[in-house]
Amino acid sequence: MNILRWLLSTQLKPSHKQNKNSGFTLIELLVAMLIAFLVITPLLGFMISVLNTDGQEQAKANSEQEIKAALDYISRDVQQAIYIYDATGIACLSGTVDASTDNTCPNAGTTGNQLPNGTDKVPVLVFWKRELINQAITILTVTQKDDTFVYSLVAYYLIKDTNTTWSNAARIARWEIKDGVPNTAATVTCPGFTTADKYFPCPDKGFKPFDLSQKGITLQAKMNSWAGGGSYDQVPVVLVDFIDQTTTVQETPTATATVTCSTGFSQVPAVANLARRGFYACVDSVSADNRSAAEVYLRGNAQARLIQNDETKVRYAQSKSNYFPSANIKVQGSSFIFTK
Repeated sequence: MNILRWLLSTQLKPSHKQNKNSGFTLIELLVAMLIAFLVITPLLGFMISVLNTDGQEQAKANSEQEIKAALDYISRDVQQAIYIYDATGIACLSGTVDASTDNTCPNAGTTGNQLPNGTDKVPVLVFWKRELINQAITILTVTQKDDTFVYSLVAYYLIKDTNTTWSNAARIARWEIKDGVPNTAATVTCPGFTTADKYFPCPDKGFKPFDLSQKGITLQAKMNSWAGGGSYDQVPVVLVDFIDQTTTVQETPTATATVTCSTGFSQVPAVANLARRGFYACVDSVSADNRSAAEVYLRGNAQARLIQNDETKVRYAQSKSNYFPSANIKVQGSSFIFTK
């Protein structure tokens, strides 16, 4: 019993040993913070550099892909061309040549432009092609129909303006008007046409077919004399953005702005009017086999994806040429007009 009492009294006595709580001193904390700063700062700089590099490479890759896709789309379109206008022909259609004083545009309309035009958009590729219209012709009964072709006029523009919807670089837009299918049973009057004009589907407003009936002039003169109806409803539709907007005067060095076309091809826009190298072409309207052909050149601007608030900082320079992917292709129209 005495032993039990002794054990209980021994265990219940407070211990005279005190636990000591240890910690870091202020000097130790400062040294730890300094070491962490020396380690983390280079790592943070490295991570920022990696992210910036990744963004730059992604911008380059996106520009390259879009340039290739746009060039592929344009080349497939031009392959269907039956006639491609050179710089003189585009000047005739744009109203910058007076038919009364210049015989390159005989009988062309001299009032207003035959194409949507302006200082902010420059027509580069303008051509006629055949457009497929599905199930447009009635054969025997209303339910028996067949496909047909109509002519359409296509224009590709290089546009550089202050529209904030798009980048501070340039962009390419496509415009088209096409003919309708004659149909004596049509009951709807087409916009811009009289009730005597029976079409279904309707031609686009302002469309007029080209006229090859003129005698004593060349095929180029006949095509250059085309005069549309104006008052078009169609507006250019953007095909691709982030096209190089740098003018030939702004390029560094300016020697890179030199354009060389193949033999028999002429530059579009014309030499005096080629302000930007982002999108231009070399055109042979009528080759030896009576077909039209074009060399198309595109140059993108990946820098405009990275710097979006200062147009002066995204201009072409040879030292930054890897930010300006370029591509070109030579295309011949698959059809031609049976006349010279």
